[in-house]
Amino acid sequence: MAASFVPVLSFVAISSTSSSSTSSSLSSSISPLSPFKAHYHGSVVSNRSLNGRFVIQCSSEMASSPDPINMRQPQMSSMATFGLTMNEVGVSKPSYKWQRVLLKVSGEALAGDHTQNIDPKVTMSIAREVAAVTRLGIEVAIVVGGGNIFRGASWAGSSGLDRSSADYIGMLATVMNAIFLQATMESIGIPTRVQTAFRMSEVAEPYIRRRAVRHLEKGRVVIFAAGTGNPFFTTDTAAALRCAEINAEVVLKATNVDGVYDDDPRHNPNAHLLDTLTYDEVTSKDLSVMDMTAITLCQENNIPVVVFNLSQPGNISRAIQGEKVGTLIGGTWSSART
Repeated sequence: MAASFVPVLSFVAISSTSSSSTSSSLSSSISPLSPFKAHYHGSVVSNRSLNGRFVIQCSSEMASSPDPINMRQPQMSSMATFGLTMNEVGVSKPSYKWQRVLLKVSGEALAGDHTQNIDPKVTMSIAREVAAVTRLGIEVAIVVGGGNIFRGASWAGSSGLDRSSADYIGMLATVMNAIFLQATMESIGIPTRVQTAFRMSEVAEPYIRRRAVRHLEKGRVVIFAAGTGNPFFTTDTAAALRCAEINAEVVLKATNVDGVYDDDPRHNPNAHLLDTLTYDEVTSKDLSVMDMTAITLCQENNIPVVVFNLSQPGNISRAIQGEKVGTLIGGTWSSART
């Protein structure tokens, strides 16, 4: 019976205090911080039992030490001091008021001056400001509306169109806006993913919470489209729901007005812009900020809402960084940086 030479890899565990004398060491291929050292040994075995295979032997050769705990402590590199915010290369970066935000952009805001359904200047402005804050390490998710193309509640009942069908058409309108916004962002180098509430696998990813969070952790912008995927729910409710699901810290509602007023500024020139509001004040005064379902969802999950003017240059980046802009609902203004 022919015999063959089979290489055997043996991993020997050593402590940091053990001697470095080993025979035929292959430690050059092992990290200096590894608690193991590899040894190469030749063994003669039968062809029938082990033909052309590698055999791994693991053995423990601890150095003599009276303290068994010390022998289990691996060598570790120096770590950053607690309290510092570090990026992947170990360089300290500033800490902002919010680290993960959800930006709600209404369809009407995307229409700009309403000469067309989507104004490319508006989408490019949004993309540039989002790009500026993502480079600071802030994670940004976006929910887009579809009122610039189709609003289900307005068309329900027309030509026999029931409310559910009308709302589904409105959800498709949000997907169109999301794909347009994604194309604009990627044109300036922002990695962006679109996730829809119902499956449209040829054009976008399906909404999967864990995947969305992973995209954000990798520095990608995630655009949530198709609302909640259910009729009778607005995209404001979708924004509050997605914010709670991905553990975002705030809903930033970009509109065509400067914030929330104590009266309609279009009819009352003496109306005052409010800096802060409570959830109860929004519901009791019936302020048309968001629908009641969205406000209630934010209140139950302690999610603050910032209402600000999208058309003012720099407002998006200021709001994302936590600077005082527009009206804050369910919180108090504080320093942008902690």
